[in-house]
Parts: sequence; structure tokens; C-alpha cells
Amino acid sequence: MFYMSLTNWNIFGTSEFIGLDNYRRLLDDPSFRTALRNTTLYALIHIPLTFVVALGLALLLNKKFRGVTFFRTVAFFPYITSIVAIAAVWNMLFSPEMGPINQFLMWLGVENPPGWVVSTDWSLPAVIIVQTWRFMGYYMLLFLAGLQTVPAELYEAARMDGASAWKRFKHVTLPCLRPTTFLVTVLLTIGAFRVFDLVLIMTNGGPGQSTLVLSQYIWQRGFEQNQFGYASAIAVVLFAICMVVTIIQFIWNKRRED
Repeated sequence: MFYMSLTNWNIFGTSEFIGLDNYRRLLDDPSFRTALRNTTLYALIHIPLTFVVALGLALLLNKKFRGVTFFRTVAFFPYITSIVAIAAVWNMLFSPEMGPINQFLMWLGVENPPGWVVSTDWSLPAVIIVQTWRFMGYYMLLFLAGLQTVPAELYEAARMDGASAWKRFKHVTLPCLRPTTFLVTVLLTIGAFRVFDLVLIMTNGGPGQSTLVLSQYIWQRGFEQNQFGYASAIAVVLFAICMVVTIIQFIWNKRRED
């Protein structure tokens, strides 16, 4: 891929070495800038939202009550559901005129509910909502595994010292969950920057280019337009972004541990 990014190759015949021309071309490509902006915005919203929802579910379902296994399964089920089925169902739910979501909003008194997947302003938030719902169960399981390792004696000692529920969460749960938190953050970051399948099926990058992301742009250039050299250059940029962000997370986590 690194070598291909330095060539002009359309899969037919031999490749032509062109050096850094593909990368210079990226600087003047408005579609690339749009895809980069959409991907960054998606990551900035999806990562903390999924993190908070997954952690909240884990804290809620870490308690012992009747039917807890059932609710854990229900929360995890979207992760193993067909992405095509998920996109089809949510597109019907987000239908501006007949969808139950907008019907409910109008029942609450919202006169002009969002257009969701047919709106350039609301299509990306719609994708973020669905992707958060899809992955919250998976990361919930990771947090549940981390919560199982927290010694009960620490909570008992905190209660004896008069610590409130918030202080127990802040000074006992979060520090003990640091390894799990780091893992979840890294996985969420990499997953957010390489989002592809849901966008392709749910909106196909539209309306316009409002949900076009880097992974889909790579696919368009490579497999639709046969510009494999240029697509490889975009892929290298995406790889570099993920690598830089991950290294920053490793350094930040190391400093916190020290």
C-alpha cells in the first residue's frame, strides 16, 4: 500500500512511479477535505458518546437483580445483528414523514422534526446514533469485565469512610478501570476513523457528501474509479492519523500511570 501510494495505477497494466504527486493532489481535493472533516467530527462525537453509554450500561448491569443476564444479552444483541438489517430498520425509523421517531417528536410538540438521513444537517448525527447503539453492548462487556476485577473491599472501606456514591465511583471505580478505559478508548478511536459499512449501506455518503468518510472515499477511488494509487495515498493518511492518535493515547496513559 505504501508503495502503491507513490504510483499511478488503475489495476490494469504496470504501475507508473510518480513520487509524492498523489499526496500533493490530496491538498487540492475538496472531497478529501470533506471526508476528513466528516470523519473527524464523527470521531469527536461518537467516541465519548459510546464511551459514556457503554460505561453507564455496565454500571447498571453490574448489579445483581432478576433478569440481569437477559438485559445484558439485549444490550449486546445489536453488535451481532446483520449490518444490512440494522441500516434498513433504522432508515425506516428515521423516515421524515412516516418514521415513528418523528411521529413521537411531533406528538411531543416538535413542529418541524429533523429530516435525519435525507437532511445534510442531520444525516451524520443519525449515523452516529445508530453506530453508538450498535457498539454500546460490545464495549459494555469490556467494562463489565473490568468492573468484575474491582475488589469489593475497596467499596466497603470507602463506605466506612463516609464516601458518597459519586466519590466511590470517582476514587475507586475509575482508577481501577484505567486499563479497561484505555483499551476501550483505543478501540473506539480506531473504529471511529475506519467507519465504513454502516455509512455505505445507510446513506452511501449522502445526501451530497454530508456523511462521506475517509474509508468510503478510499473505496470510491479504488474500487469504483480504479485509482488504486490515489486510494492508497488516502489509506496511508488514514493509517497515519490512527497511528498518531493511538501513540498520543499511549503516552497520555503512561503519564497517568506514572
